[in-house]
Amino acid sequence: MNKNAEMLGNSNVKGLLVKLSLPAIAGMAMNALYNFVDTLFVGRGAGEIAIGGLAFAFPVQMIVMAVGLMVGMGSASIFSRAFGEKDPKRMHAAVNTALVLDVILAILFTVLGFFFIDKLLVFFGATASNIGYAKDYLSIILIGLVPLSLSMVLNNLTRAEGRAKVAMISMLIGTGLNVILDPIFIFDFGFGLGVQGAAIATVISQIVAFIYIFIMANGKHSSLNITLRDGILLDFKMMKDIILIGAPTFLRNATGAFLSIIIYRLINYYSSGDPAIYISIYGVINRVITFVFMPAFGIVQGLAPIVGFNYGAKKEKRLLDVIVFAMKIVIVYFFFGFLFIQLLSTSIFELFSANHNMEFITIGSQAFRVLSIGFLLVGFQVVVSSIYQSEGFPLRATMIALSRQVFFFIPLVYLLTYLLGIEGIWISFAASDILAGLISMILFFVEMKKIRLKLALELSQV
Repeated sequence: MNKNAEMLGNSNVKGLLVKLSLPAIAGMAMNALYNFVDTLFVGRGAGEIAIGGLAFAFPVQMIVMAVGLMVGMGSASIFSRAFGEKDPKRMHAAVNTALVLDVILAILFTVLGFFFIDKLLVFFGATASNIGYAKDYLSIILIGLVPLSLSMVLNNLTRAEGRAKVAMISMLIGTGLNVILDPIFIFDFGFGLGVQGAAIATVISQIVAFIYIFIMANGKHSSLNITLRDGILLDFKMMKDIILIGAPTFLRNATGAFLSIIIYRLINYYSSGDPAIYISIYGVINRVITFVFMPAFGIVQGLAPIVGFNYGAKKEKRLLDVIVFAMKIVIVYFFFGFLFIQLLSTSIFELFSANHNMEFITIGSQAFRVLSIGFLLVGFQVVVSSIYQSEGFPLRATMIALSRQVFFFIPLVYLLTYLLGIEGIWISFAASDILAGLISMILFFVEMKKIRLKLALELSQV
């Protein structure tokens, strides 16, 4: 505990951010490969329409992931600040309450998912051509929701105690195993199970990754202090704090799931023919964007324990230095992400099409180029939301998280699809990212000014 506290509170913050972020970046990128690899192998093994089946399972997966991230980020924020304040009792309460809360919520979603699976898929907008694929995939994925969600909680808590490498290894294990198992379960040279095989490979990988992170979290080098015998004794005050602080993360990810449902239904309404090809295009874009965004989320996950610890320890200079450094990295990263999509969007869609379907490739690549324009400013929103969350200001973080996906995107997508048809969906993504980015940029400079004023006051009193 003293070693990790020394690292978070006294080591060079730029080097520390790199040290904590690189494993998180690798881990988050590998985690994003779960769905990316599933989509890639299914597209090449079962055809472009089958990708739409996976796309309809995406909202359910996203909501459960949002729950895991909510509990994980909320408890990690409390743990980090308690770590900085040297409060082991609060650290212990944050960890154990988070695990029990997450298990309860994940089981609830699993049961409800099985009970309402057909109604959910129809509500999402599944059609006769892809609902079979969606049900085959989702009915198996539901089995793995508990280990998936718990892994996310423990990954965040492990990073919060300064053991980012352990969290990275957990994600690498899960993704690496998924990449190996996917072709074995999907293609005819193996079990030949198609979409169901992709789901089975994913669930097995998630279970193995959870077993590893759980063992490490109970090891002698961990400060998490998990005590299963206290499991049923929920600290309701702590539970409330975890949910409130983690709410921005939940809203950001769960809102993405609800937006997917809105988009599926708009595609069904405005498509002149079978909407399945457009659903599959959006499925590919969603998977690739998740993959592109994960390194940026890895950076802010590396940032979170540093901000939380030093905010709790009232070390303003370290707080200022690490936030400014992180923002520069994220802005530059998203600029290169923009260039990547602009130059390679056609190649990306060719990769997902075994039959080289020109309609799928042409429409998809054009849509992706338009959508990626918003990458130029979205980095401000990602970092500012994380700063507020790490410092324990859930309402501010929630407003930032909602600005992009709710306050701007929803009215824009209904207006622009009415005026422009399906093309309005891609323009709405870019416009909402730019507007939310501009607001976050202003707030970023305001917050940096506040920290500088506190630092100046602190120095004047020395």
